[in-house]
Amino acid sequence: MSQEIAVVGSPEFTTGFRLAGVRKFENVPEDEKETELDDAVSRVLDDDEVGIVVMHDEDLDYLSRKVRQEVETSVEPTMVSIGGGAGSGGLRDKIKRAIGIDLMDEDEQGDNE
Repeated sequence: MSQEIAVVGSPEFTTGFRLAGVRKFENVPEDEKETELDDAVSRVLDDDEVGIVVMHDEDLDYLSRKVRQEVETSVEPTMVSIGGGAGSGGLRDKIKRAIGIDLMDEDEQGDNE
């Protein structure tokens, strides 16, 4: 069963992902994040079709303690936060854990030579 990527955040944040083909998203305008972000993240975490959830790193600060703990301990779907200066190694490990393969495996890249 193939799983999808979902994006949660402001319309400005989700638009680029939607243009790239991500079909599942939750738009939460900046002025509604304190009241609406928990519900949006919970809906995505409960969606069985979602394997990876992408959020902006700064949006994690708006989450309640309960939802933030769910995000931090979730294996499937895997939560990936971007924009906070975290190294690409962390992102690579999270994607590998979520889908079971390393998309940037050295052996795979060597076949293109």
